[in-house]
Amino acid sequence: MDQVPDFSRKPTLHSARVVLRPFRAADLPAMTEALSDPDVGRLTGSYNSTAEAEASAPDAAKLREWYLSRNDQTDRLDLAVVSRRTGQCVGEAVLNDWDRRNRSCNFRILIGRAGRDQGLGTDATRLMLRHAFTVLGLNRVSLEVYDFNPRARRVYDKAGFVAEGVLRQALRFDDGWVDATLMAALASEWRDEPI
Repeated sequence: MDQVPDFSRKPTLHSARVVLRPFRAADLPAMTEALSDPDVGRLTGSYNSTAEAEASAPDAAKLREWYLSRNDQTDRLDLAVVSRRTGQCVGEAVLNDWDRRNRSCNFRILIGRAGRDQGLGTDATRLMLRHAFTVLGLNRVSLEVYDFNPRARRVYDKAGFVAEGVLRQALRFDDGWVDATLMAALASEWRDEPI
């Protein structure tokens, strides 16, 4: 399959627990809340200390500009993660760093406190992989996960990502170093399972 991925089309993807859809202005309060959570900042490697994560507050104007421009991007796919149970946005799922020649990209996901421990991250990850491989025609989707984020690591394992190596001391946090595991899912190994 030599099709060129069409990241300009922003789909709506469904599972029993989650909907992935283009961002709306109404999602801004939920994303502001999620990005204000020190755990989100720590687990994504956005900060280098607990104090920095706890003291940081997102800039409302920058967040508005960022999220309201996501639907116009043609080289990446940013979708809101919405709980079907509550109808509320709880995070984001993203395919970015697109390498057109090698039909690959990076995956990242962020789930705020309101969406945790409900299987939403697992469903969202599986939906994005299904879209990447069956619609966009990608060959490889990769990510990095920090060692202090075992919840995310379990999600990636369940979704079909395979560990490929360790980036030793990839993040300085508080008074220590944190390793990151490089993982990838390949079209040839991926299995489409019911979501």
